[in-house]
Amino acid sequence: MSTAQHFLDKFSDVNPLPSVVMAVNTLINDSESTTKDFEDVIKMDQVLVTRLLRLVNSPFYGLTQTVNSISRAVAFLGMKNIHNLVVIDALQGIFIAPQKPTRFSKQKLWHHSAAVSICGKMVAERIFGINGDDALLCGILHDFGLLVEEQLHPEAFDTIIETCTSTGMLSGLEEDAFGTNHCEIGYFLTLDWKMSVSIQEAIRDHHQISNDLKPESLTGIIQLSEFITGQLQQTTLPDLKVDLSPPLVTHLKDNIDEYNVLIDDLPEEMEKANSIYG
Repeated sequence: MSTAQHFLDKFSDVNPLPSVVMAVNTLINDSESTTKDFEDVIKMDQVLVTRLLRLVNSPFYGLTQTVNSISRAVAFLGMKNIHNLVVIDALQGIFIAPQKPTRFSKQKLWHHSAAVSICGKMVAERIFGINGDDALLCGILHDFGLLVEEQLHPEAFDTIIETCTSTGMLSGLEEDAFGTNHCEIGYFLTLDWKMSVSIQEAIRDHHQISNDLKPESLTGIIQLSEFITGQLQQTTLPDLKVDLSPPLVTHLKDNIDEYNVLIDDLPEEMEKANSIYG
């Protein structure tokens, strides 16, 4: 068993995910699953039902008639949106759990992950004209391995946090201390959840500096989004320098006008997302 998988297994023993998450993960990866299958899973979790109905009736969607049944909500939102909602809802409690004062903040990490998530969806859809649902979910998950390290080895993790000044340093410090890093731990999480290969690779490689990285790839989109949100001080750690692969630097320069518009719109999009996910 790899070190990353061992870390993840120990963390999962203490923080088991709700069964509804695993059930929905199974359904989203089954080409024969139906909206009725999703409805049958979701209706067993009353908190999730309430959140789902509040979402579909929120001003974000602007429906003229109230949706008051699970089946209509699932049919309207679609299976992909339902899957993302369930995963984000389950992880949010882990991100914002109480902790002792330290330079590392779980709540700050949640805000960072949410910012990367929303920015990633915008980059995918506005810049590259592709569906942004995978970028949304990938942004939420990309740094989850940090929570695993912090809980299992808090003293060694605190030392890394106090030392690290850039994303380029982070993986090396983690490897020295743990024999793995948060990218690899997150990668194994997505393997366990049977997520798409593009999400798996993007989480594994989101800090990897490469001369061959394609901006339109999910890895490129997440790396771009980390850089953009870093310029807006939405980083995991205070004053953390975010490194960017050379092809992405060139891509940003070539499309700077489009990105400036995107950055101007980002706060408003984050407010919209906050009304949905909190």
